[in-house]
Amino acid sequence: MDESETFDPETRDAREVAAEAGQEPTDFLSLLPHYYRGEVGQMSTAISRLDLTIDWAIGVIAAVLALSFASVDSPPYFLLIGMLALTIFLVFDVRRYRSFDATRSRVRMIEENVFANAFNPEGSVHREWRSELADDLRKPTLKVSIREAITRRLRRVYLPLLSVLLVAWLFRISLFVPGERWFETAAVPGVPGTVVVVIVLSYYLVSLAVTLWPTSRQAKGEYHAVEPGEWKRDE
Repeated sequence: MDESETFDPETRDAREVAAEAGQEPTDFLSLLPHYYRGEVGQMSTAISRLDLTIDWAIGVIAAVLALSFASVDSPPYFLLIGMLALTIFLVFDVRRYRSFDATRSRVRMIEENVFANAFNPEGSVHREWRSELADDLRKPTLKVSIREAITRRLRRVYLPLLSVLLVAWLFRISLFVPGERWFETAAVPGVPGTVVVVIVLSYYLVSLAVTLWPTSRQAKGEYHAVEPGEWKRDE
């Protein structure tokens, strides 16, 4: 290869090759689909990771329920271990959900301002969408606060799963073994049953408060507060 044809990334022309593509409509439109497919691929991977965490959470619930109700001699604190495991899964899930939403926000920015405008040029377009997208690519930021992410994941997934364990635990310490007093059954080694019950109920009250506490929405989702049209239906 001739030296004049080699690519030197330190030269001014090499650094500005992408900038030139961004100024030419034809070059920009040929570059955009490749970037869009890459973002969609990252978003799909993030969704798969979220689904995997939920699958593990459901598997843990099935395991602790089987162990706790296998016989009257099975210790009920297996269900408490399941609650702890779900809480750990929630922590992982929140971090993954925030990363997923950051990618989804970029995908939605392109869909709203490029593809939607191609279908209907009369619609609204965010005037600074290219600058905002470029800034986010240079310095990626999370769009959803930890509090909102916890609230959304509790509301959609983890509070129902935790509720299953709570109902099972209350049944296990009260009715599963006739003749046993609940505070004796609820006890774990070194901790009285009354203390265990107070801790568990306090945990669920806090979880319920976090789930129901109103927060301003920052997540870049779809199908929320949208009036159904001719081809959209309420599920």
